[in-house]
Amino acid sequence: MELNLNAFAFLLIVTAVVAIVATRLRLPYSVGLVLAGVALASLPLHANFPITQRLLFLVLLPPLVFETAYHMSWRALRRDLPMVLILATVGVAIAALITAAGMHWLVKWSWISALAFGMLIAATDPVSVIAAFKEAKVGGRLELLLVAESLFNDGTAAVGFSVVLLHASGQDLGHFGAFGATVVVIMGSVLCGLLVSGAALLLAKHTPDHLLHVTLATVAAYGSFLLAENFQLSGVLATLVSGLACGNIGVLSALTPRGNEAISAVFEFMAFVANSLVFLFIGVQCAAHPFWTLLMPVVVAIVLVVLGRAATVYGICALFTPSPWQVERWHQHMLVWGGLRGALALALALGLPTTFPDRDEIIAIAFAVVAFSIFVQGTTMMPLLRHRPGSSDNQKTLRQPYNE
Repeated sequence: MELNLNAFAFLLIVTAVVAIVATRLRLPYSVGLVLAGVALASLPLHANFPITQRLLFLVLLPPLVFETAYHMSWRALRRDLPMVLILATVGVAIAALITAAGMHWLVKWSWISALAFGMLIAATDPVSVIAAFKEAKVGGRLELLLVAESLFNDGTAAVGFSVVLLHASGQDLGHFGAFGATVVVIMGSVLCGLLVSGAALLLAKHTPDHLLHVTLATVAAYGSFLLAENFQLSGVLATLVSGLACGNIGVLSALTPRGNEAISAVFEFMAFVANSLVFLFIGVQCAAHPFWTLLMPVVVAIVLVVLGRAATVYGICALFTPSPWQVERWHQHMLVWGGLRGALALALALGLPTTFPDRDEIIAIAFAVVAFSIFVQGTTMMPLLRHRPGSSDNQKTLRQPYNE
C-alpha cells in the first residue's frame, strides 16, 4: 500500500489540528494544510506517508468531484452550460497560448517546453476552487460558473497536454487529429459516467437500504473515474457526469430520502479527508521542489498566467454580453481572480518524461504558480467577496440560490 494505516491515522490527526488552529487564527484551511505539508516534508518520518500522484488521482480526486457534482443542480448548470463549455475549451486554449508565447519569448524556452507548461497550468483546479468556495460559504451563479468550469476544463487541458507530449516524441496528429482526440475524450468520458451511474441507479432502485445506496454511490464515483482512465479518457469528466446523474436523476427516481441523506453525509466526510490530503500533498511537493532559485521566470510565469486568465474571461464574457448568458462585471472579476491552480497542474508537471526539455524548470515554476494561487489568490478571495461594490449585504446576496 502507498499509504499505511499508521500514516493515514497520523495525517488525520494533522488535518484535525490544522483545522482547529486555522479557525483560531482566522487562516484559510487550505493555506494551513499547505504549510503543514511543507513542515511534514522536513520530518524524517516523511518517507512513511508518501502522498503520490497515483494516490491523488485514483483515490482522492473521485470523491471530491462526485460530492460536488452530486449537489449541483442540473437546471442551473443547463442554463449556463454554453458559457461553461466555452470557458472550459476555447478559454483553456487561449490562456495556454498566451502563457506559452510569453514563456517562449521572455524566458527563452523552446516552443515545446512553453506549450507543455501553458497547457498544464491553463486549467483551473477543481480541488482548489471547491475548497475556496466551501470556506467562503458562497453560493449562487458565481460558484456555479467557477466550480463547473474547473470540473469541465480538466479534460481539455489533459488532451492538449497529451498532444504536446506526442509532438515532443516526434508524432504529429495535425489540427484535425487533435480536434478529433478532444471530441473522443469528451464523448467517451460522458458515456463512461452515464454507463456506470446508470447501472448503479438501476440497482439502487431495487432496494430501500440506505447503506446499499451509499455503496452504489461509491461505486459510481470510483467506477466511472477508473473506467474512463482505463481508456485514457478524462476520469474527472466521467465522475462529474456520474455525480450529476446520481444527484439529479437518482434522487428523483431511485434513491430514498434516507439514502440521499446518507450519501450526502458520507461523501461530505470523504471529500473533507481527500481535500485535506490533497493540500498536504501540495505542501510536501512544494518543499521538495524549491522555486526561489528561478525568481525571474517565476514572476514572469505568474503574470502571464493571470493575464491569460483575464484575457480569456473578459474576452469570452464580452461575446456573451447581449445574450441570456451575460455575466455581470463583478462576477467577471471574481472569475479571473478565482481561477485557482492546484494539484492537477502539479500532477501533470510531475508526469513529464525525464528527458523532456526544461523539465526541472517547468516543475519548479508550476509549483510556484500553484503556491501563488493558494497563498495570494486563495487568501484574498473572501475579503473580495465580502466587499462587493454596490451591495449592503454582500454575504446574503452571494449565498442566495441561483434560479432560472
